Amino acid sequence: MAKPLNEREIVLGILMDVTEHDMYSHIALGNTLSKYQYLDKKERAFITRVTEGTLEHMLEIDYILDQFSKVKVKKMKPVIRNILRSAVYQLKYMDSVPDSAVCNESVKLTVKKGFGPLKGFVNGVLRSTARGLGGTEYPKDPVAELSVRYSMPEWILRKWLAEYDMDTVKKILTYFQKEKPVTVRCNTSRLTLKELVQRLRTEGVTVKSHPYLPYALSIAGYDYLGGLSSFREGLFAVQDISSMLVGEIASPEEGSYIMDVCAAPGGKSLHLAEKLNGTGHVEARDLTEYKTGLIQENIDRMGLENISTVVQDAMVLDKASMEKADIVIADLPCSGLGVLGRKTDLKYKTTERRLEELALLQRNILSVVCRYVKRSGTLIYSTCTINCTENMENVQWFLKTHPDYVLGSVQDKVCSRLQDAIQEEGCLQLLPGIHDSDGFFIARLIRKGAR
Repeated sequence: MAKPLNEREIVLGILMDVTEHDMYSHIALGNTLSKYQYLDKKERAFITRVTEGTLEHMLEIDYILDQFSKVKVKKMKPVIRNILRSAVYQLKYMDSVPDSAVCNESVKLTVKKGFGPLKGFVNGVLRSTARGLGGTEYPKDPVAELSVRYSMPEWILRKWLAEYDMDTVKKILTYFQKEKPVTVRCNTSRLTLKELVQRLRTEGVTVKSHPYLPYALSIAGYDYLGGLSSFREGLFAVQDISSMLVGEIASPEEGSYIMDVCAAPGGKSLHLAEKLNGTGHVEARDLTEYKTGLIQENIDRMGLENISTVVQDAMVLDKASMEKADIVIADLPCSGLGVLGRKTDLKYKTTERRLEELALLQRNILSVVCRYVKRSGTLIYSTCTINCTENMENVQWFLKTHPDYVLGSVQDKVCSRLQDAIQEEGCLQLLPGIHDSDGFFIARLIRKGAR
């Protein structure tokens, strides 16, 4: 009995959700893989690779298609456009798939989706592309060439080149297109790192220690997280090393009251709760019951008791919380330009205007939540971007408009290999391709003592 859907049709569905229905790729892919858990590991790996690869290389793919198709990509029917995109990705980046199979399966999918009259067009474009792919000419302008080769919008590149040198930008772009292992944090309240490593290996997982933190691991070789009993039992949390560094830089004392104002899905909150060793309390806040529900699921899985959730808009002042917190974590909504290797479609969705709006939103939230910090307490501001407008410029603005705050040193909070990432003593800027992490920014701000 034939399967109702094959892998390429599933990929097409995800691409349509992302490109035509404005769904985020990691959500669309995650939902799909959960729905089709019955597929074997090889099939799920194919779906993941083609989906992520097509989105990662989409500008380059569209550029190639425009050279071999009389109908430009922008004028194609959305279904045809996405069938061709995924096919060109396979032709260019998947040597294990024969060109003939790519063409034939794409034609079949075209017919199946009700576009039979266009099967000749799809077949002709793909066969021409397969024959001429090796001779593709890229733009002569350096920025335009980078944009096509790495599928990065030119306006983002120009912004980065104004802040970083060309070599650094190329390293960032190269990193984004590399396959990245999943980084996890051992739940040290439940077991030791050695015990977790042994447990993961018995489940067939490839495990490697991370050089920046002693309780962090890189894992690979598993099918999906939900299939690991160690994950279901809350023995570890999935969290990038950059995010773990928030907990390190916050460095809470036992008994502290900590507030995380934009906490979902709760990785940093849970990490801080673990660091309190069963003392104190972490209040994980977010905007909606849906988001706090996600946090609660992770709390229940990890088995921590010194943490709770609260539905609270970070933009609205909670007078009852003023000057109550020893530490406030403000990991705020941002452009996400530091995590494009994991959330590839963000680069196509954001705009310069959106960046300006986000920077203003961040300032507005900081102006509210800074009032929750006790005198001599700590405010941690963080983003998962490498854009200066959302990072150092916001910190400089904050210090100027809030003279009761100063930068606190982070030098003793991070390992020797990260000393080069320190900016202005109290700020850490991690760059993908330069550091072994996502792109991330952390500022440690200390509220001055009694008036």
